[in-house]
This record gives sequence, structure tokens and C-alpha cells, in this order.
Amino acid sequence: MTATVLVVDDIEPNRRLLQAKLEAKYYTVFLADNGEGAIASALRHQPDIILLDVMMPGMDGFEVCQRLKAMPETQHIPIVMVTALVNIEDRLKGLQAGADDFLSKPVDDFGLFTRLDTQMRFNMVANELRVRGKQNARVTQFSDYEKELIEAPSNVLVIDQDNAEARRVAEALKATGHRAQTWVDASGGSIEFRDLDLVIVALSNQKHDPLKLCAHLRTLKEARDFSIMVTYDPRDQSRALEALRIGAADLVSTPLEIAELQVRVRTQTRRQRYIDVLRHRVDRGMELSVIDPLTGLFNRRHMLEKMQSWMHRARAGSKPLSVVAFDIDHFKSINDQFGHGAGDDVLQAFSDRLRMNIRPKDIACRIGGEEFLVIMPETEMNLALAGAERIREAIASEPFTNERTSNPIDVTVSAGVATHQGEAEVLADFLHRADQALYRAKQNGRNRIENRAA
Repeated sequence: MTATVLVVDDIEPNRRLLQAKLEAKYYTVFLADNGEGAIASALRHQPDIILLDVMMPGMDGFEVCQRLKAMPETQHIPIVMVTALVNIEDRLKGLQAGADDFLSKPVDDFGLFTRLDTQMRFNMVANELRVRGKQNARVTQFSDYEKELIEAPSNVLVIDQDNAEARRVAEALKATGHRAQTWVDASGGSIEFRDLDLVIVALSNQKHDPLKLCAHLRTLKEARDFSIMVTYDPRDQSRALEALRIGAADLVSTPLEIAELQVRVRTQTRRQRYIDVLRHRVDRGMELSVIDPLTGLFNRRHMLEKMQSWMHRARAGSKPLSVVAFDIDHFKSINDQFGHGAGDDVLQAFSDRLRMNIRPKDIACRIGGEEFLVIMPETEMNLALAGAERIREAIASEPFTNERTSNPIDVTVSAGVATHQGEAEVLADFLHRADQALYRAKQNGRNRIENRAA
């Protein structure tokens, strides 16, 4: 896996060394020797990853990171801060500035390329979700709730045959606000994997096969919701790389530097929560694109797509297709008498009754205001009429109760039924016939069903 990398360091030998290492692995490399140059290069080249030195004259790495993360054009680019600083406060300062990861000087090849690999995996998923989110017209700024979710403490499970070491790790994470437990301590009760954010698995000096355990964890349905971090002896680099291939999100070498582990757990949690937020936005955006937000029924856009699809199937399979157009009678008077809030409540209650009185294969849609349409696949006219009558009776049989009014609201509905006439009929004509039948039901006194064969 290759990428474009921006290397920022004020010392030329450091820049050239990283450039040589990266280009040997077929990365495309851009260079900057100061903070202003780094910002300009990031804006111009839009690199996949930025390797950013902390200690630079003038604008240091912390300020560069903060500025890049504040700009919409560059805030999504992962930043790995390269530093000789080991103080936890300095690393937390980097996180607060927006850093995504850290590399300690001197930078070894294994650490460099595993960090790049994990960042690229994250970036590929995040970029795909961001693109899909834009296609669904979702906003790019996080809400306060989303920010709190991303920064919330992590729920961690530590798996290590040496339970004393596992407890040491768990206690160190608790000291920074996380919730942590060891496998041995948790085995007395049930482990709810769906509640976990991170599982830390010790790779070296274990009697069981940790790689097999990682592979098994990745088969769990809940595995999408937590990350796996692997701790390893430097002599186990080949197995550590195998752990990445299996699905581990991060590697930390032993003996564990607790300060680094604390930072990495926080970084990994923030990264996973960021993906979760983006995924939720995409899912919600896709839902909103086909769902009417007030009633939960499908919207007009989805109705038109489904109508085209079922008309095609009806033509290909010579099977009937019917639709029922509904309109709530005198709905304007409900709004005028009880208020628009009560009117919305009636629309929601109407939709609930509609859902309860259609078949599983029927498709209920709100197409505007108090207008609804039910698509009835593989349904002839007589069955569609019977289904429409069942719905009409369910609406009229019992008044709608409403907390906004002291008295229940009587509601009735008129409906028009049409059956698809075959190859020659287009969608607009099909829907027009249903509307004409609905109009006739209203003209003939409302609270009734009509059909129009032609």
C-alpha cells in the first residue's frame, strides 16, 4: 500500500533520510523545511499523510498541526508527529493540537512503515465515508454531541497471559480516565464485546496463539465496533506484521512505555469513533434520502424509483401491479381547528395505522402533505380494492387521540385504485389514473374507495 507523504523537518539530513526510505518503498514524497512551507504544501498537494517534526524554529509542529486541523481543506489529512519528546504532557499537547499518531526519534523502518500502513488503512475508510457523506449532502462539521462522543473515554479489554502485566496496563489506562479490565478479571462475568472500544492483545510469550485469537475476534459480529491493538516483542516483528494483516489496527512494542500506550489508546479510540460518526452520518444520510422524516414512510423519491422497478417486473413477468392513492379528508380543517402540531400528530398516527394494515410486500409512501400512496406488487384490481377498503375501515373505525386536544379527532380517508395496464403505459399515466380515481372518491362524498380502469 503506497501513498503521498509530506515530510516536514527543518533539518535537511532528516528530511532526506525519510525521503530516501519512503521513495525506496514507492511512496511519493513532498518536502517542507518550516511551518509556513508545510501549510502551503499541504494545501497545494493534498498529501495522504503528513510526517511532522515537532521541534522547529518559528512555528513549531504543534502550531502547524493546529492550523492544518483548523482548515477544511486539510483537516482530514492524518498527521504523524515525529518527536524526541517522551513526556506524556507533550504528547497530549500534540493530541490536543489534532495529531493522529506519534513516531519517536530516531525513527526505525519498522515503526515508520507500520505507522504509515495503519494510517493509510484508516484514511482509505475515512475518505470513502467522507465522499459518500458528501453525496448524501451531509454537513462536514461535527456537532457538539459528535465531538463529545469522539473524545469520550475508551472501554478497553486487556488480554495477556501474564495477568499482573495486564492489570498494570489496565490500571494505567484507568489513571487517564478510560474503563479497562483484564481477560482474567472479566472471565468471572460475561464480556459484552459490543460495549468495547478497544481490545489489547499481547502477542509474545503466550501459551495460546494470539494471532488465532485476533482472527477469531475479527469474525465476531461486534468486531466492527472495536479496534484491536497488539503489543509485541521487537523480535516478533514478522508475527506483528501478520497481526496487521489479520486486522489489528495498531502495534506497540514491549517493554511497554506506559506514557506511549496511554497516548496510543486515546489516539486509536478517537480514530475509531471518528469512523463510527462518519459511518452513522452516511447511514443516516442514505436513510433520509428515501424516508419521510415525519412519518417514517418512504418518500416520493423512493416511491418513483420503486414504481419504475415494479412496472419493469410486471412487464417482464406478465404479473399485475396496483397502486392506491390516499388523501386524508378535510385535513386543512384539522390544522385550522387544532393547530399544525396536532395535524402532524394525525399524520404520524395515520401512517402507523397504514403500516399495520398493509401486507409485508406492500410499499407505503408519503408523497406530500396529507397524500399517501401504497404500491401493491403482484396484485390485481379486486385484491387492491379489498386492501384499500381494509385501510379505509381501519382509519375510520376509531378516532385519533391527541395529547394536544381534549377530544379525539375523527379522521377519514378517500382512496383511488389503479392497476397497471401493461407495456404501453408509462409511469406518469399510471399515477394519473390513480389520482383521477381519488378525485372521483372525493367528488362522490369522501371516505370511500374508487377505481378508474382507463
